[in-house]
Amino acid sequence: MRDLIGTLDEWRAGGVDVGRAVVVRAFGSSPWAEGATLLVSGDGRLAGSISGGCVEAAAAEAVLEVMHDGRPRLVEYGVADEDAWSVGLACGGRLEVLLEPSVRAEVVEAARAADGGSVVTELPGPRASRAEASAEATGAGAELAASVRAQVERGTSGAVEAAGRRWFVELFPTRPRLVVVGAVHVALTLVRLARELGWHTLVIDPRAAFATPERFPEADVLRVGWPDELADEIRLGPADAVAVLTHDPKVDEPAIAMALARGCRYVGAIGSRATQAGRRERLLAAGVPAPDLARLRGPIGLDLGGREPAETALAIMAEIVAARHGAAGGALSGSRADPGSAVAGSAPPGAVTAG
Repeated sequence: MRDLIGTLDEWRAGGVDVGRAVVVRAFGSSPWAEGATLLVSGDGRLAGSISGGCVEAAAAEAVLEVMHDGRPRLVEYGVADEDAWSVGLACGGRLEVLLEPSVRAEVVEAARAADGGSVVTELPGPRASRAEASAEATGAGAELAASVRAQVERGTSGAVEAAGRRWFVELFPTRPRLVVVGAVHVALTLVRLARELGWHTLVIDPRAAFATPERFPEADVLRVGWPDELADEIRLGPADAVAVLTHDPKVDEPAIAMALARGCRYVGAIGSRATQAGRRERLLAAGVPAPDLARLRGPIGLDLGGREPAETALAIMAEIVAARHGAAGGALSGSRADPGSAVAGSAPPGAVTAG
């Protein structure tokens, strides 16, 4: 939902009503997970996806119906449907989808929040009598709170049950942050890629002519100054990924030392292997502990073979994403169970050797 906020704002500014479909449960090999969202405008435009294209047309039509009658509905799409080949998931998966006549204010607020949030929605179901509803409400609060906490701890959106009713916990976790040191050409594409992937981006450069809104219109934050001096101000910490790109030792090396000292989960620096060797010697001599320095990714990035600035940015972002998920960054075609594979579930320590 977060990546659709701009589209939602644009449509609403044009006076168009907007409904949505959101996946509350995914079964089997369905391509998108819980929380995947499709926006549908009153004039028939679509944004987002709930199935990679398999059921979008049917879901969009259903959302328009819900927008007309104003009542949310819960539907299921999948191979068990008689219409599987026309609107179902031929790949074998099934989706349970909540259709809503509008995008509620609390959902928009949570999606906009950089520090995360969650929205709990009761799913449509059989209506209980007043006596039954009263009895359920008495014990539902604690049970629901416990179920919501458990879902939040899992870190994903999903459906939970409490007191015989079902609820959808839509989670908007804190956006991961990428701190880019050096407002250089590679950083232009890197910031765009990071933003597209849902990262909060912060660009730092002591050169005011480089770190400008005109050059980085998509950066969330720009700071002119020395990275090590700004560390407290930006609250640099273990949750951050840091990409050091200036090629200037007097900027790069204090930034690397600071990022390692603060335990940032990813620290990478651009430069050839020869550049990295000299840099490591200087950092060790400056007092950076060897175990900390061992965490430095340099040369930065996965070995994708490209050397153009945009290709270098892609290689860097690919390594950052792999590191975030604890993946080696090897090819999916290399099965971990196949010892004869060239990848065998891991990748050699490749690099982008620009510079």
